[in-house]
Amino acid sequence: MSGNTITQSALPTTTPRTAQAVRPALTPSHAARELGLKRGEFDLAVRLGCIRTLPDEGGGGRRVARAEIDRVRSETGFPEALRERVKAVGTAEGAALMGVSAARFTRFARLGLIAPVKWYLNRYRAVVWLYLAEELRQFAASEDNARLLRGRTPEGLRDQLDAGVDLRARNWRGRHVGFLLRQTEDPWARAAAVASLLDPVQVAEIIEDPYERAYLNRYHPDQPAHGAPDSPAAHVAARIMTAQDPDEISWLRSDLANAIEEAREHRPAPRPTPRGAETPHAGAKPQPRPVEEQGSVEEPERSRRRFGWLRRRNP
Repeated sequence: MSGNTITQSALPTTTPRTAQAVRPALTPSHAARELGLKRGEFDLAVRLGCIRTLPDEGGGGRRVARAEIDRVRSETGFPEALRERVKAVGTAEGAALMGVSAARFTRFARLGLIAPVKWYLNRYRAVVWLYLAEELRQFAASEDNARLLRGRTPEGLRDQLDAGVDLRARNWRGRHVGFLLRQTEDPWARAAAVASLLDPVQVAEIIEDPYERAYLNRYHPDQPAHGAPDSPAAHVAARIMTAQDPDEISWLRSDLANAIEEAREHRPAPRPTPRGAETPHAGAKPQPRPVEEQGSVEEPERSRRRFGWLRRRNP
């Protein structure tokens, strides 16, 4: 056997499929540049499911596989068609697209006939809602909506407006939790997505175990920052991201109760090992804990409250 043959056989063979597998995934910023999108357009495309992401095994957030970049680029009309799908407009531009006044457009949004896809706070801390241009065009093109676009608002809808109904924040929360649930299959992360829309007091009423709540908090989705903590802007943002209507709170509580049951069945929340506990030998029967060790799971919280009160009295 010649030396050249030995050298060739020692070299690893790389098939095109293997080369595809080892191509590193891209960060969101890098993926946006590869696709010719602004970062805001890219983020919205991800939220809408137009671009699929995957978790970074190193814990560095979401990434985009090279194969996904290739798939998006191969779609018909790329990149203009993708930009149109994620184009978000405000009230003035949205009203112009639908051929109605800004006041009528706002009534549609308050009634929940059109749902915002994004929002931000302007320099006056006023909420600016953004809507998908594609959805607005579809709404205006439907014959079922012709009367709403041209005629008087039906009496039932006028009564709702007079009563102060405004479903914009609620509809955004519905889109938001849908996006969070699509991002993961882990039961604890899915439960945390639902819990993120509820006030912590509501969550504590459903999940009484402090160890379970602490474990759930590990999976709490990141929320966009709006100003410094406890600032007026942060309070406005918290109000938008927290369920307000009694019926919305009711179904979220029900969803959370079901989700946490699934999470418990999938894997229990970790708990600290009791002091002095020993690992049992294989085949040994579990021994009951001494009475003094069988404290309630609420004990850590009671202890913290007690020690907090002492610290306040003894600064």
